[in-house]
Amino acid sequence: MSTRPRPAQRRLSRLQRIVVATLLALLAAGALLYTKAEQIVLGAEGYIFGFPLVVMDVTRANAMRAIGPQNQLRRVRQFLDARFRDVVRPNMDTLYTTAFLDMAQGPWVFEMAANDRRYEVMPFMDAWTNVFASPGTRVSGPGGARYLLAATGWQGEVPAGMALLRAPTRMVWLIGRTQTNGAADYKTVHKLQDGIALRSLADVQAGRPGNDNTQDAAPSVQPNAAPPPIVQMRAMNVATFFTRLSLLMVDNPPTTADAPMLAKLARLGVAPGQPPQWGLLDTWAVGLGRWVADHTMARELDKRPTVRGWTTPPGNLGNYGTAYNIRAVVAMIGLGANLNADASYPRASVDIHGKPLDGGQRYRLHFDKGTLPPVQAFWSITAYGADDFFIDNPTNRYALGDRDPLVYNADGSLDLWIQAEVPPPDRRNNWLPVRSGQAFVLNARLYWPRPAALDGSWGMPGIEPIP
Repeated sequence: MSTRPRPAQRRLSRLQRIVVATLLALLAAGALLYTKAEQIVLGAEGYIFGFPLVVMDVTRANAMRAIGPQNQLRRVRQFLDARFRDVVRPNMDTLYTTAFLDMAQGPWVFEMAANDRRYEVMPFMDAWTNVFASPGTRVSGPGGARYLLAATGWQGEVPAGMALLRAPTRMVWLIGRTQTNGAADYKTVHKLQDGIALRSLADVQAGRPGNDNTQDAAPSVQPNAAPPPIVQMRAMNVATFFTRLSLLMVDNPPTTADAPMLAKLARLGVAPGQPPQWGLLDTWAVGLGRWVADHTMARELDKRPTVRGWTTPPGNLGNYGTAYNIRAVVAMIGLGANLNADASYPRASVDIHGKPLDGGQRYRLHFDKGTLPPVQAFWSITAYGADDFFIDNPTNRYALGDRDPLVYNADGSLDLWIQAEVPPPDRRNNWLPVRSGQAFVLNARLYWPRPAALDGSWGMPGIEPIP
């Protein structure tokens, strides 16, 4: 009698082999994950820690390609538009005066002429995106000021009439703003910008002029322009990222408070001046950690308390200490943010009912009389696409604020209309365009906010969907 298995038995046997093989593969994957668990965690923490430093360097490199070399004061003479992609969430309230500085070629003399006509803030950021000095209307007053910006180890004599600012890193970014009340205000603001000067101390002592880079036209898109920094960051593999981080940390050292994080990086094989030497499995594990980091930063955005659909910036904006998650998220969605005392940035991506903002829906933002944003300077509200850049529209209107010819209601209240289609004539002054069928976010900006805007006793009204 034949003992050969029947067809059904053979099929079952093959199925069993498949199940066993699958289980063994899962067990092997689980074992691999277990053995690489520390590297995955360290990869996530290291990526979050280093993200601000690397994105600052990518931004600096982009600026050098598209604008000009370091150590030049760049005065932008017109508002940016929807073509601008160098920094996420630019504003439509100010004209920028900026410079990337190499402190190894300093010290630098920064001068601000007297200015009692427009609010200005001239923050200096270190390579880790902390604001270490913020000259301007709030700090310096209207009478003007002269500063000597020097590296930490510089031992020279500070010239008379200058206040000393110590830069903690070799890379420094000046990202100054001067209040601009629409395009008709350019002439006034240009004169104020001309009163801002940056020269090396050697040039000042020798009586030589500075090497400025004034741009009378709005920045244009170069035919072979590099992708926006945030796009480059997403495309950067972990080996390139951590190699760049290790090299940048040589001249842009972490603080003493970062010592525990440096110890973690060392366990990952990364140290200042020491790029990682990973094998294939190590790179895979750190890459998985980077995926965890991306999700961690996304969750950090959701952790901010929301009131009527608006989230407010963290209290440590621009001065992060060891709050690495917050620092990385701000670098990702708002690189160049001011200190809270200089500007506050409430943000909304949902309406008053918690539904995502969408250009296919019309909205109203209503301020009762006496409830407008409490500021000592001015306020605005800007619409951005899901990519955090201006929304291209035929009117080239990207923001509304208290310097616009807004039409108030008879009772003193104010309605702003956010929608894609052109509203009736009586609402057009108060219209903020978005794009039909596309998600968007709103960013309010409160320049020189009053205490009520910072302590939570005032808040933005909810964004109401309307039929």
